[in-house]
Amino acid sequence: MMKNVLVTGGNGQLGNSVRKVANKYPNYQFIFTDVPEVDITDLISLEKLIEEQKIDIIINCAAYTAVDKAESDEVLARKINADGPKNLAIAAKKSGAKLVHISTDYVFDGRNCTPLKESDKTAPIGVYGKTKREGEIAIEECGVDAIVIRTAWLYSEFGSNFVKTMLRLGREKESLSVIYDQIGTPTYATDLAIAIMDLVEKGFSGYTLYHYSNEGVISWYDFTKAIFEIAGITIPLQAIESFEYPTAAERPHYSVLNKRKIKEMGIHVPYWKDSLKVCMELIEMKIN
Repeated sequence: MMKNVLVTGGNGQLGNSVRKVANKYPNYQFIFTDVPEVDITDLISLEKLIEEQKIDIIINCAAYTAVDKAESDEVLARKINADGPKNLAIAAKKSGAKLVHISTDYVFDGRNCTPLKESDKTAPIGVYGKTKREGEIAIEECGVDAIVIRTAWLYSEFGSNFVKTMLRLGREKESLSVIYDQIGTPTYATDLAIAIMDLVEKGFSGYTLYHYSNEGVISWYDFTKAIFEIAGITIPLQAIESFEYPTAAERPHYSVLNKRKIKEMGIHVPYWKDSLKVCMELIEMKIN
């Protein structure tokens, strides 16, 4: 039986990646939306859309992700990252739909030294992380059938992201300095999109929290080094500490996610460098 899937934030990195893999899931009819077609902060219009389109599953890819800007734009960040997911949860529960929501490693303070489990205590250190955590709590408290997936260091061939920025800077600059004391794992948005849909196909009820990123552990410096090696960029690259590159929002120093729980569901987790090579081939094809 065909199921209707509403994807919010459809024009972003993850939304476009879900669109890219949609044809692999023929039992689902996808409806991709973004602002201004759908405003997740408007509960009445959400309920109307979900009812009219007979939505069975909602995948919320919409988020306020400007980490530094959020420090001075807390009202809007909270509206999108906390109120929006709450509205989706309320509307989904009312209609009997299920919800998949994407969260972030920024709900942690980054002071751990072992991979972060779903059960570890959250302690966000900035507005972005705080509002994303509020969104998680709102969904859980609503009692809707929902999956929340925390991810980290998302990149893709779509939109703006770290990989594209480093490729541009590597071709524009004579040298570059990159932070080496923030540790995590990149996540290729296509891999995450597949993981989401594979979980949807397995079916779910109640509230479940998962962690998902690609496999492996690196710093931003190591990530950049790999990007340059694959692209054939040979400019000098210096490793610097976070304090040498001050930002409005503090970043977690350790964001490695423990993925045991999602792997036990049979979800495949590719190695970060393998996925980076795939993505960069697609980026280069678009450039050329």
